[in-house]
Amino acid sequence: MKKIEILGIGCPKCGKLAETAENAARELGVEYELKKITDVTKFASYGVMITPALVIDGKVKVSGKVPSLDELKEMLK
Repeated sequence: MKKIEILGIGCPKCGKLAETAENAARELGVEYELKKITDVTKFASYGVMITPALVIDGKVKVSGKVPSLDELKEMLK
């Protein structure tokens, strides 16, 4: 099971990243758990300074932008 975390304070881009990540996981048939992290101290523990950020299985995959559906699929494979 993939652990997907969306780091952000709840901005529209954060919501879009969460939605796109869920769509990518569903299209790939990947079992996943998605959490939205809004605690700024948690962002710092990952070294993230710009949100939204995507963390998959404890590794920061992207920060400061919303990748395309296809890019997210690649990250989840």
